[in-house]
Amino acid sequence: DTDAKPVIYLYPQEQTAIDVLLDYDGELTCTYPAYADGWRVIANPDGTLYNQDDGQEYSYLFWEGKSDTAYDFSKGFVVKGTDTAAFLQEKLAYMGLTPKEYNEFIVYWLPKMESNAYNLIAFQSEAYTAKARLQITPAPDTLLRVFMAYRPLEQALEVEEQILQSTLRQGFTVIEWGGAEVR
Repeated sequence: DTDAKPVIYLYPQEQTAIDVLLDYDGELTCTYPAYADGWRVIANPDGTLYNQDDGQEYSYLFWEGKSDTAYDFSKGFVVKGTDTAAFLQEKLAYMGLTPKEYNEFIVYWLPKMESNAYNLIAFQSEAYTAKARLQITPAPDTLLRVFMAYRPLEQALEVEEQILQSTLRQGFTVIEWGGAEVR
């Protein structure tokens, strides 16, 4: 399976030099900016990043990889393909993403999901974070890692509804979102 398009946004309270290390149990297939032995950036409160390795400006840190993570679908949501956009807007906003962040998430995932009859969607915590460990220096005051695993379905099935947590953003905030399609 591919852990597709995790992106990491950094929002310090003032311009700050930040190191981000990703310890991933899998194979990195793509990173942007290039990930050598970590990302070293100057981050601004609006999220703009200046990569110290190439001097370029970035909106976020991106990585993609392959792993054999076993995602947890014991609880989740069964959503009609055509209802996916509204579902994601509501749930991602509730969990703590801003419109800019959840719009970027939806623009990436919606084309893969909305034409399915149904999607079984489960937001992952330990199954994902145990395989993709982040070490951020200085440490953030708020860290929100949203990772959606989904499985396309031909017909609806019964699943216990997942209880989601809402995160209040305070101080230096790091937001990560990503997802995986599981077949």
